[in-house]
Amino acid sequence: MNNCLRNRLAGSTLLALALALASCGKPTGVPNMAAEDPHLTTNGTVEVTAKLVEIPEGAIFKRDLYDYATILKYQVIKVHRGQVATNTLFVGHYNPWKPRAEAADKRVKGIGGTLKQFRAGDTHRLALDVPIDDHFMGGIVNKYFGQEAGPLYWAVWCNGE
Repeated sequence: MNNCLRNRLAGSTLLALALALASCGKPTGVPNMAAEDPHLTTNGTVEVTAKLVEIPEGAIFKRDLYDYATILKYQVIKVHRGQVATNTLFVGHYNPWKPRAEAADKRVKGIGGTLKQFRAGDTHRLALDVPIDDHFMGGIVNKYFGQEAGPLYWAVWCNGE
């Protein structure tokens, strides 16, 4: 086989491989962790990528006349900014039944994100503040009370699918 034909075959093979890889979809529930979102990089004192471990029964419920935060348990995958004491974080989300883009209201401003719904096992990119008491003084549903190994974090921004 001559060099010209060999180079064409190699080039065609590489092009086919590149197209096949480009056409592969992103797994469900995994946000684009490489994308820089100014809301994530400038809000809060901590920025992490973390997996939502579980949603305890009764932790998220819709109450149009009752605003609350619920504590959800996360396993840290990567710390992008700031420091965390442990790999397990307990994070408070305001009005968790709402998509994060609609969670802010006249009582709690400056929160948001791309996440539409919380699902156990999904990965989120979070901008957090700590402790929660410095940022939210309202009803908190904490199904982990007494199990927390560290402080309760306040979710300022939450990106995900």
